Amino acid sequence: MTQTIHWLGAGLSSAPGIIELAKKATPLIVWNRSLVKAEQALKNDDVEIDVRQLDWDALTSTVKAGDVLVSMLPATMHITVAQFCLTHKTHFVSSSYISPEMSALNSQAQDLNLCFVNEVGLDPGIDHLLAHLLVDSYQSSAQFSPDNQHYFRSYCGGFPKVANDFKYKFSWSPLGVLKALRSKAQWQADGVIKTSNAPWEALSEYKAQLSDHSETFQAYPNRNSLPFIKQYNFQDDWDVQEFVRGTLRLNGWSTAWQSLFDEISTLEGSSGEARLLEISQELEQKYLYDESEADRVVMCVELEVRQAGKIVWHQSYHLDSQGNAQGQAMARLVSLPVSLAIESVLNNQIAVGVSAAPEEPERINQWLSALTANGESIGHHDHLEK
Repeated sequence: MTQTIHWLGAGLSSAPGIIELAKKATPLIVWNRSLVKAEQALKNDDVEIDVRQLDWDALTSTVKAGDVLVSMLPATMHITVAQFCLTHKTHFVSSSYISPEMSALNSQAQDLNLCFVNEVGLDPGIDHLLAHLLVDSYQSSAQFSPDNQHYFRSYCGGFPKVANDFKYKFSWSPLGVLKALRSKAQWQADGVIKTSNAPWEALSEYKAQLSDHSETFQAYPNRNSLPFIKQYNFQDDWDVQEFVRGTLRLNGWSTAWQSLFDEISTLEGSSGEARLLEISQELEQKYLYDESEADRVVMCVELEVRQAGKIVWHQSYHLDSQGNAQGQAMARLVSLPVSLAIESVLNNQIAVGVSAAPEEPERINQWLSALTANGESIGHHDHLEK
């Protein structure tokens, strides 16, 4: 029986992946709350896309067992969609982090022979692929020893290609960005666990080695980095001195945002939430991307290894992408990996149950080759090569 892909949510980060899938043989239906917005976003001369109003009754009567549902809806909806998938025996794909509630569905998905794939966007997603390649390469090197001191850094950020006074523009609702400014972070530095209550408490400079130049950004830890030590196959007996997954911002960002930081740090309770929404609306008026304005995405993932203080192994991956005719860099780099995850599910290349981006080098290299074929460029440095 022919499987159908049901892509739920055609927001700003979806169009390039949808258009790529629409060129393939598998039937595709895009469901969006606003029909007009989806039709505008998906206007394309090369393909015709079946776009429908997201209505759960209509979806229920259209879905067949074995289909693939993609949730690009707000993160709060993913569990609702995943439970719908269990009921209707369909696979599930999302670019978002695996929540504890999602993890809890693992055995049910396995029992029904279903793939519930998450963390297959840009960050989380492409960063996972690059981290796994670094760890795999290091483990098979002559320099490998758990007694070495290991320093892992993974940073990613999106901003305007041409910097503005605010050092930032919003490619989606500012509310999510503002809420992230109030979230705690945990990471490892100097061999111990560090915590911060807000990004401005843990700002540092990060010198990124890009393809043809190095550039200094501001960086801060994002969410909780610690569970990824295990996810990236660092073993319990390794000496991990530094392990951080974080966000990059243009130099000068913290100065441009200082008055926002000052106000956000004082907001509390329901009146605080109301004010946050108000600030979000003000920012949306002033700092959304213009129609043809290009964005820029920079990602750096590196593993540095020292023995008695001397660097013995140090490799990194990086990407530095700009908006182009295929769409904004952020939209391409989130949705194209999602489309690759969907194809992997259709080709029975992903284990059943709840999983994140693939960790096998062979599958990772297939995904990276597909991204390269789509015009994305991922660079690699061996910092010890002369």
